[in-house]
Amino acid sequence: MKVGMFTSGYQRNDLEDIFRDAKKFGYDYIELWGGRPHAYPYDLKRGHIEYLLKLRDKYEMPIRVYTPEHNSYPFNYMIGSEDQRKESIEYLKTAIEMGKELGADFTVISAGHAGYSATSKEIWERLTKSIRELVDFSQEREHILLIEALTPFESNVCTTANDLCEIIDYIDSPYFGAMCDLVPPYVQSESILSYLKKLGKHLKHFHIIDSDGKSDAHLMPGEGNIPLKELIEEICDSGYDGGATIELVTAYMNEPSLYAKLAIERFKKITER
Repeated sequence: MKVGMFTSGYQRNDLEDIFRDAKKFGYDYIELWGGRPHAYPYDLKRGHIEYLLKLRDKYEMPIRVYTPEHNSYPFNYMIGSEDQRKESIEYLKTAIEMGKELGADFTVISAGHAGYSATSKEIWERLTKSIRELVDFSQEREHILLIEALTPFESNVCTTANDLCEIIDYIDSPYFGAMCDLVPPYVQSESILSYLKKLGKHLKHFHIIDSDGKSDAHLMPGEGNIPLKELIEEICDSGYDGGATIELVTAYMNEPSLYAKLAIERFKKITER
């Protein structure tokens, strides 16, 4: 299983630190967080992408996944006026365009909270309309778009494997698939392995992280309650041949290098057979 570094925790560091550390610590690829100051889609389109590509080539560290920041201020296509929805969609179209130019295999999105007054019918209509626009745009560029489930603390739209199956079946495109972050199923007492069975070939990526089972906190492998060794063995034995990003986020941003090194060391120890 190829293992990736998520870059959100490096947002207070120089961009080159990410590539240097990923190479030094033995990561296989980078999952690039698309926020400022490093990889905001509109900044990349203005020409900042050239520096990223130079670092990619210098350190021979591919950017396999691009994950733009959204679902909070100011972009969330699931809430607000139609103008706000359209603006969010245009932002994500730019992200898809930049994901393609970065050479990423996938651009990853999710579905933010739709608000407490939205009915199930309204949520579904807005979700399908938005995802259809994004997948059509992605398909035109022959770039794969992935959607991940969020925890119920974060969203009331796509939070389970069944939710992902429903939208993927509805859209029905070879350029649209799913990824599984371990935290959403774990905090809901949902089987993580059910993602493999239900989504099958549509499941193309994992975020490997630990969880306390009570919150949306993403913990260092070994600091939560998920039986990661056994879980990863089952994922590998299932025939899954995609990548897995260790998704350290802002809880570890005070010393991202130290935690990135510790995370992959623990991951490798967990996956030893």
